[in-house]
Amino acid sequence: MKKICIDVSDETAATLARLVKACNDSHDARDGFTTHGKLTLASLLAMLVEDAAMVMTRPGSWEGANMAQVLMSHGYEV
Repeated sequence: MKKICIDVSDETAATLARLVKACNDSHDARDGFTTHGKLTLASLLAMLVEDAAMVMTRPGSWEGANMAQVLMSHGYEV
């Protein structure tokens, strides 16, 4: 397994912590019916990286197609 480390601003880290909390609140509101269960910052980022990889491995999946759209919004046509 590969380990990938990135640097982000303090503001981005704090915002991501709020996002994790919002995702976990949603998980609780759905009585646990989410694809990845309760999230940590690491598991949220791993889920997003897996979905980004699906642009190449499963381009027709909703995960791959949606991530391709995100990349296209940034000018990357893949």
